[in-house]
Amino acid sequence: MTSQPCHDSLHNIQPHPFWQDTVAPAPTASSLAGSLECDLAIVGGGFTGLWTALLARRRSPTLNITIIEARRCGGEASGRNGGFCAPSISHGVSNALKRWPQEAEKLIRLGRQNLDELAADLQHFGMQVEFEREGKLNVASQPWQIDGLRSMQRNYARFGIECEWFEGSELARKLDSPLYGAGVFEPNYALLNPAKMAAELRRVCLAQGIRLFEQSPVLELMEGKNLLRLRTADGDMSAGHVALATNIAPPLLGHLASSVIPVYDYTLVSEPLSDAQLTAIGWTGRYGIADSGNQFHYLRKTADNRILWGGFDAIYHFGGRRDEALTQRPESFNRLAEQFRQAFPSLREVRFSHAWGGIIDTSARTTMFTGCAMQGRVAYALGFTGQGVSASRFAALNMLDLLAGERTERTELLMTSKAPFRFPPEPLRFAGVKMAQRSLAREDRDGHRDLLLKTFDAFGIGFDS
Repeated sequence: MTSQPCHDSLHNIQPHPFWQDTVAPAPTASSLAGSLECDLAIVGGGFTGLWTALLARRRSPTLNITIIEARRCGGEASGRNGGFCAPSISHGVSNALKRWPQEAEKLIRLGRQNLDELAADLQHFGMQVEFEREGKLNVASQPWQIDGLRSMQRNYARFGIECEWFEGSELARKLDSPLYGAGVFEPNYALLNPAKMAAELRRVCLAQGIRLFEQSPVLELMEGKNLLRLRTADGDMSAGHVALATNIAPPLLGHLASSVIPVYDYTLVSEPLSDAQLTAIGWTGRYGIADSGNQFHYLRKTADNRILWGGFDAIYHFGGRRDEALTQRPESFNRLAEQFRQAFPSLREVRFSHAWGGIIDTSARTTMFTGCAMQGRVAYALGFTGQGVSASRFAALNMLDLLAGERTERTELLMTSKAPFRFPPEPLRFAGVKMAQRSLAREDRDGHRDLLLKTFDAFGIGFDS
């Protein structure tokens, strides 16, 4: 690994998320100091925590709600992702059918409903987040991947999901690349600016009278007779109920520590492209794109027609390291830059302006889950596995149902209520992840799903996209 990116398209890159440059920084909220009390305390100020606060306010206008954030709202995974806002809570239709066939129809319906409701909330609260419901193109390069897209098309037809098949010259009019031979376009898919999403959720929460403390890592969650207590370095918060929305941070509930692992994902953003450059690759629409490999790429346009190009590498570090320095990985940036040129030879002169990484809270079945602790007074949601932009809102509703003691369609789902397979301790964890990744890479090369992956399939364990 080199100390600095060496690919010629990476000179003078900014080593932070592009999205940060699109948002005017708001004044940091004060840190938690002294002893305070509230009805509902929410730990974590990313998408899940902010949605939980806002939707709790909708349910109860007089509830005393507090968000406690370790750093700045939206500064971690919520502000570092690609902004793909899916009509799914189950990591797609195929994953729903594969893991929960008996409730797949319900999962698909609830996912589509969730995106509709998210869009309505954005409009209702006047949140300007560059929301674009322009669809997604799923493309394939290998024969077995094309077979997978055909299966996707059949599954979409089964559940009445609109989609369109493209190949050859028709595909070239949607995306012209020597790598991809077929594609399925789904129009009901959205994109947004994740930093603006976090900032707008934060703004609306404050306008709704929700208290916010930033730069206040919660060090301990303690159970009392009547109230729960959250301790920080300089203060503590007593609360009747607590929602844990801490994503991949070390959990306050010890039994969750092996439920997810931190996997690093990397992204590049280009300089702005001209209309002629985009026309040369057939990409004149505003839809997002993803390819079909286990090691997959995702790409989209920003508001000023830069190309965001991310994915492929998924790096787990021994012991589950969560170091800020790991968000910069020249080896991954160089690989992404070279793969971009292979995908788009006509854009070989394009330079990249930003390069960064972020942590995916990866569960062994690629979907989020929820649960309760401490006699139903604490709820949690985690394990979004890179699909949290829209699913975080659904998770927030699920946690509020649980805290209210309500049995709803959301809480009765097997997907949300049944904990995923736990990752083994080190060194087995590191070895197992590496073995799985080698098998997935081999499948990308030859289409063969080996015994290890078939065994994982049988136990409902998944590391693919």
